[in-house]
Amino acid sequence: MNRLRCTALLFIVGVLSACQLGHDDPVHRGEATFQAYKCTKCHTVAGLDEQGTLGPDLSFVGFRKSSEFLHRWLINPSAWKPHVSMPNFYLQESVRNDLVAYLTSLTGQGYLNTVRPWDAKPFRGDSVARGAEIYERVGCVTCHSKDGAGGYPNNNVVGDLIPAINTVQETFSREELIKRIAQGVRHPIQADPSGSTPLLYMPRWEAKLKTDEIEAVADYLMTLSPGDADASSEEW
Repeated sequence: MNRLRCTALLFIVGVLSACQLGHDDPVHRGEATFQAYKCTKCHTVAGLDEQGTLGPDLSFVGFRKSSEFLHRWLINPSAWKPHVSMPNFYLQESVRNDLVAYLTSLTGQGYLNTVRPWDAKPFRGDSVARGAEIYERVGCVTCHSKDGAGGYPNNNVVGDLIPAINTVQETFSREELIKRIAQGVRHPIQADPSGSTPLLYMPRWEAKLKTDEIEAVADYLMTLSPGDADASSEEW
């Protein structure tokens, strides 16, 4: 009951905040609602003052996630991934539409138009550490999990899960891996060829990342091994 009351209060605050700002643009209304719901307590969006770290960085979410997936996720996060930490806010359709409009507008511009965090002093001269930071910041971790352990749900793929990538050093050369990251995987292999298209796919990162940044991610991935992480420990 307390959780429902809290959700209802957050909804009212979000709607009032968006209305008070008088925005006709759904992206602006969605940003106002995002702020009113205190989403930055858990999430980072480059350019916003408060940056949470409990959940994934959303600065590139509109580049790597489709609006269809975001709608399904916001309707009920635990229906897509059981035991997820993010609660169901029971959003009204109009509020959810605005949030999706805002989230799909986040395509990395907050990082790409300023000093990139992976170019900070601690990462200079260390391609692996830099690649690990990029992997986290741009959101590779949201599908491939920490240390490439995989296990994130996806529809109509073999095993219904995104596979681990912590053995890529056994199946790809560095050059092949760089090419795969750059070009992406727009159409994952479907478990049922006549079934629905998987909602999660790997975008063409060459559209957002520089060559040396993609190379750094590849260098990081080449260091991983199956014993590095447990995907089941993640709750987002």
